[in-house]
Amino acid sequence: MNPELEDMLAAGPVFRDRTDAGRVLAAELERYRGTDALVLGLPRGGVVVAAEVARQLDAELDVIVARKLGSPLSPELAIGAVTAEGGVFLNRRLIYELGISEPYVSAVIHTERSAAERREALFRGARPRPRIAGRTVILVDDGLATGATMHAAVRSVRREAPARLIVAVPVGSPEACAALRGDSDEVVCPYQPEEFGAVGLWYRRFGQTDDTEVKELLDELGAAARSAP
Repeated sequence: MNPELEDMLAAGPVFRDRTDAGRVLAAELERYRGTDALVLGLPRGGVVVAAEVARQLDAELDVIVARKLGSPLSPELAIGAVTAEGGVFLNRRLIYELGISEPYVSAVIHTERSAAERREALFRGARPRPRIAGRTVILVDDGLATGATMHAAVRSVRREAPARLIVAVPVGSPEACAALRGDSDEVVCPYQPEEFGAVGLWYRRFGQTDDTEVKELLDELGAAARSAP
């Protein structure tokens, strides 16, 4: 564990904000500096963390949009997730327990994939999609509770043959981190409290991130990486 994280935990298990969390996470990923790594943030809050990771590692920043699949009982109850590129994660056990029909699952996948495509187009604008094949790809979010959206993102990126696929989050539930180790090459999560609760509990400031901030970060760090020699 790096000294910065030890000092923080001694004062209390809380990150100041997403930028602070990104610095702590970047210290755990220092070995990937100068390796042509691609950092992909999950909007919105995950992009702020990812931006600081990209800054510290001198890496390219881009975005991958994953959308939760809400159950017919409640949109907030996720039965899975999907990305714009077609990565799908389904909680088959929950779907079975709730008796959710296949036609409903197919319909919600179509709806949320279309929404993910629109959001990704909004954030990326005219910039081309980054090259993934043969690169180290670091997927970043501001935390892992259930891990559904991260699972979908991992499966989406894996289809494009990265050399190494890393899930990196500042804080996550032990269960979610363990589950993602089977899909990724490495999970970097410096803080895994047994009593997790919600991601926002581990930040002193966890306000909403707006679309404008996400676009500005992507424009700044995506453009910087493309112009680098």
